[in-house]
Amino acid sequence: MNKVLLVGHLTADPEVRASQKGLYVAKMRLATNTYAGKAEDGTRKESTQFHSLVAFGKLAEFSGSHLQKGRLISVEGRLQTSAWEDAATGQKRYKTEVAVDEIDLVGPKPQSAAAA
Repeated sequence: MNKVLLVGHLTADPEVRASQKGLYVAKMRLATNTYAGKAEDGTRKESTQFHSLVAFGKLAEFSGSHLQKGRLISVEGRLQTSAWEDAATGQKRYKTEVAVDEIDLVGPKPQSAAAA
């Protein structure tokens, strides 16, 4: 089974583009925090991870019109790895990202979006 569930904040506004065939594609970055224990002074430590997301079609259009940097979202999707040859070096390159199937808005809009 290939299933990913993430809850986090967008690190930037989604980049939405239309393919040559007219299919919308949105690329996004999501930051998630994980509890990493307690520091020596007793304060909570967290570890932040950054995830590359890609959405297609209507979900990509929704992302472009309703999501912005700082927004807390929940995403469900699957891992997808792309491979290509680097034209400059000739080396094989890989990128793993989450192909998003569902996006849910969590919590209020960020302050910067609410003021706009």
